[in-house]
Amino acid sequence: MDISSIHKETGAFWDEIADTYSVQGVPGEADSIERLRSGGSFLYEHEKELLGDISSWCKRAIHLQCSGGNDALSLLRQGAAEVVGVDISERLLALARRKTEALGARANWYCADILHTPDILNETADLVYTGKGALCWMMDIEAWAKVVARLLKPGGRLFVYEAHPLDWAWETQESEYVLDRGGDTYFSDQLREGLFSRNTVSVPRSHQWTLGQIINSVIGAGLAIERFEEYSEPFWNQFPNMPAETLHRLPHTFSLLARKP
Repeated sequence: MDISSIHKETGAFWDEIADTYSVQGVPGEADSIERLRSGGSFLYEHEKELLGDISSWCKRAIHLQCSGGNDALSLLRQGAAEVVGVDISERLLALARRKTEALGARANWYCADILHTPDILNETADLVYTGKGALCWMMDIEAWAKVVARLLKPGGRLFVYEAHPLDWAWETQESEYVLDRGGDTYFSDQLREGLFSRNTVSVPRSHQWTLGQIINSVIGAGLAIERFEEYSEPFWNQFPNMPAETLHRLPHTFSLLARKP
């Protein structure tokens, strides 16, 4: 598998849809700026609860796969003195830079394949933050975890808030839990085509990682896991026809907090 080429395909995809892509409940550029300017945040309550006030220890937070910068800039509201975003899409980073300029925020942005995050950032992060649909675009989860480890200062923390991989096992358009009819299981170790439906854009390949693979990659990189939680709330509406009482019977997101010794 040519990981670099697949990641480049992913970057080209996000460049092409950067101005039109939206997640349910996420406002456009102007409204995002206004929310952040008024003291609002794009972090979910579970994230804010687990992270807490980070002002006493977080001089620099690095957001890997930062997209248009909303979550990274929200970490400033959480108490980070400075944020750095890294993403493979230059057009998404252009959005982040415009928001930074409008807000006068302490933020810097780097365009790079996450597995080749610049060495100048090594051991500069008190916090590495990622998630909300990020890890599925990484073709080597162990290499990803090693990047996290080299970015963190001794004592620095990794925080992940991500889609629960059990969601890969279900048909998404049903009104109840129905196992994927294509035969995929929670343990299917494979690349997937067409995570998003786009008529005119070549959709990149994504990878299904289990919780075990994610957690063991973090441990294998030398980080100590301090907290792991699962939540019934999804962060995007991938099950539009499922009633809330059914949806919330199983986990759809998880958080992981780890520390570099």
